[in-house]
Amino acid sequence: MDFTDPFSQTLGVVHFSPGRYFILSAVKDRLVVRRSDQEGVAQTWQVDCSPSATTAALFKAWSPDSEYILAVVAKRGVVNVFSMRDEKWTARIEAGVEGLTRAEWAPDSRSIICFSEWGLRVTVWSLSSATATYIQFPKYPDKGYAFRKDGRYFVLAERHKSKDMLGVYDCPSGYKLVRHFALPTTSLASIALSPTGNHVAVWEAASEFKVAIVNLVGQHLATFTPNEETLLGVRQVIWHPSGEYLIIGGWDSKVYILSNLEWRLVATIQLTAKLPIGTVQWREPLNWLSNTRNRGFLPFTKTVASNSTPLVISISKPPAIAPTILVANASPNPKSGVTSMEFSASGTLLLATWEQCPTLAFIYHFPPPEEPFIPQLRTIIQCTQPISQAKMSYEPTISGTTVALCTGTGAVYLWNDDRELNEDGERGELTECVAIPTEKKFACKDVRWSPDGKGLLLMDKDAFCAAFEVENEQETY
Repeated sequence: MDFTDPFSQTLGVVHFSPGRYFILSAVKDRLVVRRSDQEGVAQTWQVDCSPSATTAALFKAWSPDSEYILAVVAKRGVVNVFSMRDEKWTARIEAGVEGLTRAEWAPDSRSIICFSEWGLRVTVWSLSSATATYIQFPKYPDKGYAFRKDGRYFVLAERHKSKDMLGVYDCPSGYKLVRHFALPTTSLASIALSPTGNHVAVWEAASEFKVAIVNLVGQHLATFTPNEETLLGVRQVIWHPSGEYLIIGGWDSKVYILSNLEWRLVATIQLTAKLPIGTVQWREPLNWLSNTRNRGFLPFTKTVASNSTPLVISISKPPAIAPTILVANASPNPKSGVTSMEFSASGTLLLATWEQCPTLAFIYHFPPPEEPFIPQLRTIIQCTQPISQAKMSYEPTISGTTVALCTGTGAVYLWNDDRELNEDGERGELTECVAIPTEKKFACKDVRWSPDGKGLLLMDKDAFCAAFEVENEQETY
């Protein structure tokens, strides 16, 4: 991989443009845009963050067509918009007395969705016509809404007269309300719109394990609750890229998979200490960073579970019941359950991390339609330090699918399912640890893939650098 020099950043505001050709970052009250394929600054703007430049814009984002950038200063209730084509052109949105908690782009790249404080309303501002459309009583300002993939509909969870409601709005028609119906929930936690845009999964807050599936017309298609009793509710919900399966993770040690044919349970993934036969385990070499003086790269140690070589992992046992004594600054949720789930672009790999195993990342084989539907654990990646972030590439990388991990050290860890293993051309999966070559100490706490899957942003507390795959046969690090 090729690495850039580290650059300063504030509050973790660093993003690839949708086309991957630019990198947006914030340094206090200044926006900086760099080209990802060459050194130097392409454009820069100053954002009014008074009364203090240290209260930098809390949220910045590219428009889907990469032509505009918005910067939100929530404390002042202001959204600033800048143009990549015309450096002198700017726009400004002031929320007024209703306040502002969040703003983001609509799929058309010419409308901005603003969420007011206290859940009062959502305002859709059009840059083309300089008009505003208002939607009353959103349930949440940071979740519970989604755009359909084609940008036709905006789906919003709302709260009307103490009831959970779902509003469906036609975006090309000026966000005209086309459907408005009650949801089969008492305290909605969030929603997940299927990739096909036909179904919406809604689920209760953490006190109850209940997931309901509705369509955009308002029909209640099914409700799922586990057969066994659970102490807490749903923690993670994602859709398979095809929209054929709904994946539900709770605070227990199970992941439930529903099929969209009859919305019934077709498989369950359970976290167990003994690994199934055939599972590949990759272990990080001990003290490799100090042995290579922070400049090297090494493969992980590979072991395959078999009858003669059984593999067992350590799983911390969650508390049997929720604590009954309130402790200041204590988390109300137990240290258990699935913390993240991601599918590969093809939908054949599922990446998951579990609270009980903080140093492990699990990769499951998710069968394609031509194979019997039996999801199985394929690979475990074991690091020496707790994993702070694990991300699957959005698109196939130069060779196969890649998973990037970080643990707060000066390295990034890469797993790939289609690497050349020897000079004979044999290909297979490989896990490597790669030191980040910087002069100053760099602790990678977050990784972010570029949209095309060929680049990574590596994040420290106050700095970042980018890494890109080398598109030739002889890779360098």
